[in-house]
Amino acid sequence: MKILVTGSAGFIGFFTVQALLKQGHQVIGIDNLNDYYDVNLKQARLEFLERFCVENGYDEEYRFLKVNIADREAMAEFFKQYEFDRVIHLAAQAGVRYSIENPNAYVDSNVVGFVNVLEGCRQQKTAHLVYASSSSVYGMNTKIPFSTDDRVDFPISLYAATKKSNELMAHTYSHLYNIPTTGLRFFTVYGPWGRPDMAYFSFTKKILNGETIDVFNHGQMERDFTYIDDIVEGVVRVMDYVPQSQQTEITSAQAPYKIYNIGNNQPITLERFINAIESATDKKAVRNNLPMQPGDVPRTYADVSDLMEDVGFKPSTEIEEGIQKFVDWYRIQNQ
Repeated sequence: MKILVTGSAGFIGFFTVQALLKQGHQVIGIDNLNDYYDVNLKQARLEFLERFCVENGYDEEYRFLKVNIADREAMAEFFKQYEFDRVIHLAAQAGVRYSIENPNAYVDSNVVGFVNVLEGCRQQKTAHLVYASSSSVYGMNTKIPFSTDDRVDFPISLYAATKKSNELMAHTYSHLYNIPTTGLRFFTVYGPWGRPDMAYFSFTKKILNGETIDVFNHGQMERDFTYIDDIVEGVVRVMDYVPQSQQTEITSAQAPYKIYNIGNNQPITLERFINAIESATDKKAVRNNLPMQPGDVPRTYADVSDLMEDVGFKPSTEIEEGIQKFVDWYRIQNQ
């Protein structure tokens, strides 16, 4: 199949492209290479992909283009030039805390950009759009574990609000134009080549350098940390599971629309998370305990029963194994 991966220079997109090429697909990746975090890391991912393609004979199967999904004219022209069997939309302005500082970046990328992707899929009559949502849509929900059947009407960050809006817009396009769409609520993705603004990245750097780490809510938080390989496995499997038109118990509107959680289904404390980094680095952390940050939630926990039932998969990588792989990669990159 010919597949579009948006955000292909990003963390999840980078690994998704490799997985798709290994399966024999043709892939076009797009990214605007913005400077939310170090562009050199994004360039390094692209350079790695180039070498990966050369070494494995995928030169003719992969192409990268610099495209900004928020540019309506550029996206319309792009979709006129290329047709895709699947679209995997991973491009977005990421980060909960940054949405407090720069809200317009989230509206441009996550709302305007998503509409442009939907419009491209509508024009092409794309057979299946798979897009990244986020566990942040659950906000301060108290029912545990978080289920895709739960109401998610009370986001506590603009980032979460934009991701919820993506799900709403996707349902609208699925209903009006019969475009199959699947949203994936990712739960705290981590691993090699990850985003340097994530806690595990900065914690590792500071612990290795003997610097103090800020531990919010005094470490009394739980996260459903999900290793990158598990996330990509879920994305690729879901791509081939095209939702059929259906209606729910509360509406007569029919749409080929689905939402899944992709999480480890095993929340761990921030304390265990830090311990895993200490073990992998063989160094003790110097801690500065602080209160909860605005926009943060005390616990995330994914119910993945639908994912198991429909595609036969659930993430399973233990935090100690995943963190060890990250630290090994980090040491090599910083030799």
